[in-house]
Amino acid sequence: MTSQRSRAQLALNDVSKTYGDRPVLEQVSLTVRPGEKAGVIGENGSGKSTLLRLMAGAEAPDSGEVTVGFPGGTGHLAQTLTLDLHRTVQDAVDTALAGLRDLEQLIRAAEESMSRGNPTEAQLGAYGDLLTTYEERGGYQADARTDAALHGLGLGHLTRDRALGTLSGGEQSRLALACVLAAAPELLLLDEPTNHLDAAAVGWLEDHLRAHRGTLVAVTHDRAFLERTTTVIIEVDRDLRSVSRYGDGWDGYRTAKTAALRRRAQEHQEWLAEVDRAEELVSASGRRLAGTGKDPMQGFGKHRRSHEAKLSGQVRAARARLEELRRSPVPAPPRPLSFTADQALAPGGGSSTEGAVAELDSVLVGTRLDMASLCVEPGRRLLVTGPNGAGKTTLLRVLAGDLAPDAGTVRRRGRIGYLPQELPVRPTRRSLLATFAAGRPGIPDAYEDDLLALGLFRPDDLAVPVADLSVGQQRRLALARLVTRPADLLILDEPTNHLAPGLVEEVEAALDRYAGAVVVVSHDRSFRGRFTGERLELRAGRAVAGSRARSR
Repeated sequence: MTSQRSRAQLALNDVSKTYGDRPVLEQVSLTVRPGEKAGVIGENGSGKSTLLRLMAGAEAPDSGEVTVGFPGGTGHLAQTLTLDLHRTVQDAVDTALAGLRDLEQLIRAAEESMSRGNPTEAQLGAYGDLLTTYEERGGYQADARTDAALHGLGLGHLTRDRALGTLSGGEQSRLALACVLAAAPELLLLDEPTNHLDAAAVGWLEDHLRAHRGTLVAVTHDRAFLERTTTVIIEVDRDLRSVSRYGDGWDGYRTAKTAALRRRAQEHQEWLAEVDRAEELVSASGRRLAGTGKDPMQGFGKHRRSHEAKLSGQVRAARARLEELRRSPVPAPPRPLSFTADQALAPGGGSSTEGAVAELDSVLVGTRLDMASLCVEPGRRLLVTGPNGAGKTTLLRVLAGDLAPDAGTVRRRGRIGYLPQELPVRPTRRSLLATFAAGRPGIPDAYEDDLLALGLFRPDDLAVPVADLSVGQQRRLALARLVTRPADLLILDEPTNHLAPGLVEEVEAALDRYAGAVVVVSHDRSFRGRFTGERLELRAGRAVAGSRARSR
């Protein structure tokens, strides 16, 4: 692999890509060095998958140059699969190993040709080159790698003659990943590889990728995967349509971001101090100039006029400097996100804390939820867990008042902040700013500073209709509304969905500081691992024994 690495290259130079009238990437330049393991991050709609497709050659840039050269081949796992559902599991494996299968045919043909008589030196040389290439590509271990990948990703039970159309969506995704890994290409391009994997399969994948001797570029929202697998972070910025590279993996990225925030705060403070000095200089120079006519010690005639001219020049220079500073302000860094609770309902807030923020009594929702009782006291923190279809989202919707139960009683006390899992199917055509301000007194423009201070949007975004925003931007808008409205109970359904990992960590920090009650559902491994509070496990709409909520 060492000789191949010296010839491998992956570089983008001034690459731009636009879909319709929406630019996604603009003059992006990037290099991934041989042997690096790069994690691509950014919110949904930022251009991460586009970047990967450009690297894979699945799409061409509108301008600029993409250079990809890996003698050991390239494997691309797309987020949207294109499998022929009439084919079999074995067909999918053979397609993934097509390069090795072609080499096997060439080797057999060479052997058959040489068996007919005395082979020439040219034939022997060509045959030796084929064997070397086959060995470098790991051809002799291909079948073993295939079996290992299928078992490691939880597909060991599949027979090779199984039709792809009979597999679930999750099984199809895992099979596609297994096939890419079985081919053992030198360059792996993986789009959300941990989707549809259980904990055991994720662990196997992380071990496999860490041992991979080639180059990896993986798009992912999984921070635990980033921390355990990557050596480089590539951040795609949807607002700037740019790409930034950070060394030293996930920890290096976080360290660089923290340092950048400190620099930004320091630069803002330095600007404020310089403005203060300029204002004081203007004021002092003006006072001295005004006092020249009253001070008999200033002299007479041309000496006095010279002194006045000098002071007048200082005043003009100070005013010019002040105007320059005000024309080019250094903005303050965004203030930390903060959820606000009503102190009267927060723990320790006085006698008014008696009673629950929300209660369920004998609640039924079809076959999806059967909850005899649930009491959410002020300050209680509850992480709702369980497999898909267990009733987690149904429970949150009932608590939030978004879904009426078929039977039972729901009582709520105080204000509720609700972040649903799904975005509106048909987003409003109102502007971003008008939607942010909806329900508040006064005109939307009165809330412009409040929204911009969060650092979630740029001034140019405020007039854009919500329907024209990306999924990630719409999620940011929902978050902005949530953090700027006091709530006694936060109900959060997959709060990390669609957000960039850095913003997710800001949300986690804000929740840590929040004094109110929280009920949350999340599949994010890192979020679940650092959540401080109780767990409520649901299965088939019922609380599992041992949870504080009770089912009938």
